[in-house]
Amino acid sequence: MGLFGKLFGALKKTKDNLSSKLRVLFSKNKLGDEFYEELEEILISADVSYTTAQEVVARVKKQAMDERLKDEGYVTELLRGVLTDILEESEVEPPEYPCVIMLVGVNGVGKTTTVGKLAKYFLSQGKTVTVAAADTFRAAASEQLSVWADRAKVRIVKHEEGSDPSAVIFDTVSSAKAKNTDVVIVDTAGRLHVKDNLMNELRKMDRVVTREYPEADFLKLLVLDATTGQNAVNQARVFDEAVELDGIVLTKLDGTAKGGFVFSLAEELSLPVIFAGVGEKIDDLEMFDSKSFVEAIL
Repeated sequence: MGLFGKLFGALKKTKDNLSSKLRVLFSKNKLGDEFYEELEEILISADVSYTTAQEVVARVKKQAMDERLKDEGYVTELLRGVLTDILEESEVEPPEYPCVIMLVGVNGVGKTTTVGKLAKYFLSQGKTVTVAAADTFRAAASEQLSVWADRAKVRIVKHEEGSDPSAVIFDTVSSAKAKNTDVVIVDTAGRLHVKDNLMNELRKMDRVVTREYPEADFLKLLVLDATTGQNAVNQARVFDEAVELDGIVLTKLDGTAKGGFVFSLAEELSLPVIFAGVGEKIDDLEMFDSKSFVEAIL
């Protein structure tokens, strides 16, 4: 099954949630103020933020009025187009090589698993990969990452539990430079976005990469659990302030009926989803495609 098929399967809950509500809306309301107010509420119920829902509806309403559209199919296409535009406006170019990808996020979102999946993805693109076990805080974190590194058949650099994570990154970068490795993927400890000392530790790791490997394309990606909902935007805002995020890796898409916060990330923070997890297997992660995502939920 290709990505498009996996994406449709993973987003079935979100699609069922949105489509059923839109059908009801079209069946009982003609285009007008009441229709657009209810459309806004439907988007909010799918975890699109209030601010972004207002923006989406304003764009749809303006285009519908300009083109004098009243047909359900045309308005649905307008909505699909507006949502796609919002995602595409925040898109970034694929990484250049060599590159360092540092994954950050709160506990339990699937960072370590994502490292393994990313490693497999880049290997499938013909790239060489080394992973850094910079989560030196959680018990057995490096062992867990070693399992994923073994599955993906990539090199891993790790230190003893309790070591300075920045030292792990320093050694990994030094090794990658010496071996001309294409991609370094850094696993970091989960941290609450409200803990200043832990965010400062991330900033230190950021500085080490920037100082030691300036020629590399450095991406800082926030791993978000798709079931988190609207709180994901708050998490992203704080992590972005700490390390200037480049984008999002979305996990557990198959477990949510509310994927709408993706549009809020793009509209309010200009943060694109770059990779999306569409299953539990090591190869169930792909580059995110805005058009495919919107097609899968509407």
